[in-house]
Amino acid sequence: MTVRKCIPWPDKRLRTSSAKVDEITDEVRQVWQDLIDTMEAMPGVGMGANQIGVMLRLVVVDASEERGKAVRMANPEILHRSIEPRQHEEASPNLPGVSAVISRPRALTVKYMDETGAEAQKDFVGLWATSVQHQIDHINGKMYFDHLSRTKREMLIKKARKLQ
Repeated sequence: MTVRKCIPWPDKRLRTSSAKVDEITDEVRQVWQDLIDTMEAMPGVGMGANQIGVMLRLVVVDASEERGKAVRMANPEILHRSIEPRQHEEASPNLPGVSAVISRPRALTVKYMDETGAEAQKDFVGLWATSVQHQIDHINGKMYFDHLSRTKREMLIKKARKLQ
């Protein structure tokens, strides 16, 4: 079990789009496992590789009640978003101590490369969908608070700085 340190905001890697994964290697599998171990230690429901300083388009998501059902995705791409929104309080270990309610599509269909290297497609609903979108934002260099108004975002970051 390897729990990795989450890089702190405002590290530029959190604002940088991650590189595409060409093939599933042992190194990629190890990053996925480290992401799962780190996510479980928080505990959280998802993690993007750049959150631990690995600049690859790798994410894991596990919003299951019983845990241990993590979906490993390389190069995830949203194919379809539902019109119906879902609000959820989101946070990030990269900016601890603060959170905000974010509205995102309630359901989505995602295309990605799975752990075997095959192209896969999966539908996600509810918390699963929220987490997938949150993680894809991460590997695209975007944070959850970017969905807030400028004033709310500035207040959130100011509060986080005071807590540090």
